[in-house]
Amino acid sequence: QVQLVESGGASVQAGGSLRLSCAASTFAYSDYCLGWFRLAPGKEREGVASITRTGAINYADSVKGRFTISQDNALNTLYLQMNSLKPEDTAMYYCAAAQPCWVPNTRASNYKYWGQGTQVTVSS
Repeated sequence: QVQLVESGGASVQAGGSLRLSCAASTFAYSDYCLGWFRLAPGKEREGVASITRTGAINYADSVKGRFTISQDNALNTLYLQMNSLKPEDTAMYYCAAAQPCWVPNTRASNYKYWGQGTQVTVSS
């Protein structure tokens, strides 16, 4: 069982930055993918970014150039640096884990383990 705990959500103004963190328990498999997803009221869940154990990365077009996903393998922690935030980035952000996984992807059905979420609110 993989446990995930997100933190770092807050309310910010448009143009601001936030860094989300996700602490993960030890993985049973050596190959995994970690991903960030978001869910806004009235919208479909959207995959934001994904990273593999080896550092391969995939981003949604809506966040390319503004968000950066990274991980600290020693700390089992996933990060999402969000810059140039827009009101449309307002959502509950979730981290998720897929094992085994070798190709970064943001297909939610591939992810078995999910955190509880952290709220990001961007005001104009």
